[in-house]
Amino acid sequence: MAISIETFFLSPDGEGTLQARIQQMIAHGILSGRFRKGEKLPSSRKLAQHLGVSRITVTLAYTELLANDYLESRDRSGYFVSENAPEPPQFTPNPTSNGDNIDWSRALGRRFTGGRTPTKPLDWSSYRYPFIYGQTDPSLFDHANWRHCALQALGQKDFSALTTDYFDQDDPKLIEFIARHTLPRRGILAQPDEILVTMGAQNALWLTAQVLLTQRRTAAIEEPCYHALRDILTQSRCHLSAVEVDPNGLPPEALPDHADVIFTTPSHQSPTNATMPLDRRKALLDKAREMDALIVEDDYEFEISFLGSPSPALKSLDTEGRVIYVGSFSKSIFPGLRLGYLVGSKQFIRECRALRASVLRHPPGHIQRTAAYFLSLGHYDSLIRRMGQVFARRRKVMEQALADHGLGVEGRGVFGGSSIWMRAPKGVDTEELDHALRARSVLIEPGRTFFRGPGAPRNFYRLAYSSIPSEHIPEGIAILAQELAKARS
Repeated sequence: MAISIETFFLSPDGEGTLQARIQQMIAHGILSGRFRKGEKLPSSRKLAQHLGVSRITVTLAYTELLANDYLESRDRSGYFVSENAPEPPQFTPNPTSNGDNIDWSRALGRRFTGGRTPTKPLDWSSYRYPFIYGQTDPSLFDHANWRHCALQALGQKDFSALTTDYFDQDDPKLIEFIARHTLPRRGILAQPDEILVTMGAQNALWLTAQVLLTQRRTAAIEEPCYHALRDILTQSRCHLSAVEVDPNGLPPEALPDHADVIFTTPSHQSPTNATMPLDRRKALLDKAREMDALIVEDDYEFEISFLGSPSPALKSLDTEGRVIYVGSFSKSIFPGLRLGYLVGSKQFIRECRALRASVLRHPPGHIQRTAAYFLSLGHYDSLIRRMGQVFARRRKVMEQALADHGLGVEGRGVFGGSSIWMRAPKGVDTEELDHALRARSVLIEPGRTFFRGPGAPRNFYRLAYSSIPSEHIPEGIAILAQELAKARS
C-alpha cells in the first residue's frame, strides 16, 4: 500500500535544515504507527514537488533514513518502510497530547449519553446458545435474492435511483409498494404524501418526538417499554408519564388526563409481548379523543404472527387522523438495513420530511430501490413465511423446555413474535445472571433497561428464539435453569 502524499507536510515551526526536518517527519510517522512496515513512500521527485524543496534534499533525507534502517530500497520500485524499522512504542496516549484542553463538562450544551440502552455483544453468533433478540439468523435469510435485487438496483435502468439526490423525497417504487401492499394488510389506506421512509423505527420515533413534543408537553409511555424510546423522549425534554402495562397491554383508564402524545406497541408490547385486544384498542381511541391527544403506534413485529392473523392496526380504526403509525423492515428483513416508515396526516408528514431533510436528506437511494425490488418480487413474503414456520417450531421447543425446568414465563405473544418475557425469582439480578451465563456460552437479555427509575426491578429478562437453532434450545435452557438455581441459593 502506498502512503498518500497528502499526509506529508513540513511544520512552519520546525527547526533545523530542510533535510533534517524531512527525516524527522518520516521517522515520526513510523514511530507513531502512522506509516507501517512495507508501505511505499512517494518518489523523491513527487515529494520534493509537494513540499516545495529541491529533489536532492529529499534524496539525501531518504538516504540517511535508509542507512538507519527506517527505509529500504527495492529495485526499480522505490522506497518502502523497512521491515526492520523501529516498532511504535506500546503506551496509552496522554489525554492532552492532542491539544484537547477544553472543559467539556461546561462546553456541552446537552448530553445524550447516560440512558439505559444496553450494550449487545457484536460476537453474539460465536455463542452456542444465543437467546439474543433482534439479530438475523443466516440460515433463514435469503442471501441470493437480496444480492440479485441489489445488483438489479445497480443496473443502468435504475441509475437515477442510485445517484439522484431526492432532497426531501423518497424512492417512488418503495413508497408505492408500502401504500399498495404493506399498509392495506394492516387495514390502512394512505396517499404517498402521507408516508415517509425513515432510517428504521427508532429514527421514525425520533422524528415524531421532535415534531410533536416540547418542554411544556407530556408524553405517556408504557412501563416497561422500549428503552431507546424512553431515551429519545428524555432527550426531547418533554414531561414523561409512565403507565404500567397489564396482560392486555396499555390500559386506557390509567392514562393521565394531561397527556399530549401516547406511545404504544399494541401488536406486541415491547418487551412483554402483550397483545392489545380489539375492544381495548377502541377504548384507547375513545380516551385519546376525550383527552384530545395523539397516539403513536409502533406496530412492532406484526409480521411475525405465526399463531394466527394479527389484530387490525390501531391506525386502521382511526377516523380522525389521531394515530401516527410506525413500521419497519429492519426487524423482518435484517436489522442492519435500517429502513422503516412513518404514516400520518399530510401536515405531520410534511414537518417530519423537512426535519429529516435537514439532518440526513433521505435514506440512500440504492438501499430503497433494492428493498423495493425485494418486496415487489415476492421475496419478502417468502422470507416472512419461512421465518414464521421456523419460529413456530422453535417456540414450541422453548416452551416445552421452560416448562420442564419450571422457569417463570411472564409474557408471550398471542399471535407469535420472536421472544418470551421472563421473570426470575425475587432476589435474582439478571445482569449478574447474564454475566455468569456468558461464561457458559449462553446469551440472555437482562430486563432492567426496559424499566424507568432507580428502583427498576432487576429480576426480569428476555429470551429470543430468532437466532438459535431448535436443537440447541433445550440444552441452553437447562444451563439457564442451573445458573438460576445457583443465583437463588
